[in-house]
Amino acid sequence: MPSTLPDGDPVPADGSLPGSALNGLGKRPFAFYVHVPFCVTRCGYCDFNTYTASELGPGASRDSYADTAIAEVRMARRVLGDADLPVETVFVGGGTPTLLPADDLGRVVAAIDAEFGLAPDAEVTMEANPESVDESSISRLREVGFTRVSYGMQSAREHVLAVLERTHTPGRVPQVVEWTRKAGFEHINLDLIYGTPGETDDDWRGSLRAALEAEPDHVSAYALIVEDGTRLAAQVRRGELTAPDDDAMADRYLIADEMLSAHGLHWYEISNWAATPAAACRHNMLYWTGADWWGVGPGAHSHVGGTRWWNVKHPAAYASRLAEGTTPAHAREVLDDDVRRMERVMLELRLAQGCPSTLLDDEAVRRAIGDGLVEPSPYERGRAVLTRKGRLLADAVIRDLT
Repeated sequence: MPSTLPDGDPVPADGSLPGSALNGLGKRPFAFYVHVPFCVTRCGYCDFNTYTASELGPGASRDSYADTAIAEVRMARRVLGDADLPVETVFVGGGTPTLLPADDLGRVVAAIDAEFGLAPDAEVTMEANPESVDESSISRLREVGFTRVSYGMQSAREHVLAVLERTHTPGRVPQVVEWTRKAGFEHINLDLIYGTPGETDDDWRGSLRAALEAEPDHVSAYALIVEDGTRLAAQVRRGELTAPDDDAMADRYLIADEMLSAHGLHWYEISNWAATPAAACRHNMLYWTGADWWGVGPGAHSHVGGTRWWNVKHPAAYASRLAEGTTPAHAREVLDDDVRRMERVMLELRLAQGCPSTLLDDEAVRRAIGDGLVEPSPYERGRAVLTRKGRLLADAVIRDLT
């Protein structure tokens, strides 16, 4: 959820979509993302659209946020008409969603169910910080319908957490995972970040070991990106911290892949490893495979049938528009066939299942196979799948193949 919004075309006041977006509606998987834009403090590396209490200003509050989000869910139903759209996944992210009471979060999920209907096996994910939950709140999240929790662990080393300005202690993570499993959650993810200034290979191995000792069935590991405008970027610019090194990042990725695979977690997307196919994040898989989703909340992005739009950023502006009965969308774009093909290749090549060979330039793929970047056997069966070396160079490989 980047903090800057792109330009785009105007959106009608009622949020209505072009006819091309509604063609085939209901034949593609459908999901909801709910953005909760509140944090107690802003981490130094974070560029997401989040607000502390002092940054909110008048016109927005945590207390009324669930009702405002529910108003957008109801608007989504009006815009999409009476098409049968069972919701396969819901992902509540942030920010720190668990700053809201579990009952408020449950009311938003209940509204989605009331308006659209949750699929019988719907995946409903809550993103949380380890310090923002306790045993009681986790238990209540399970009771109000959440099926999966994703914790922002980031690191198990105190000095790394300090650079990232994370406020939990390393020992907090195994405790909350234990509570989460006790509450009846089958699927638990731990998010890790590698490449933080001051982190060593041994630090990274220690974080991976700590994550694995908690026995989640899913781990995400992301390279740190120093985003312009963050406190971390300012520290790097002033020379107080050293920017992440590309070679070190590659080494950390290989360490992660080796340790996670040895523990029985296998990559299914470049930055994600799961113990079983059922443990993979179905919500993210819908993003990566071109499904439809409605993004609720300030700055949230949506996609339906090749039309993409994004909401106004500030919670007060978001609430004001919905109170007036108008769309909170800031702008939108209708993707042409070439862009949709390009985006499909960019996303599906990141997956272990790869992308169809018919979308790619055959000569370029043959060169990539020769360079050890693409697996030869799957390609002969009609799929292009990156090798481990190819994953390390994914952005460049994808550019070459398209």
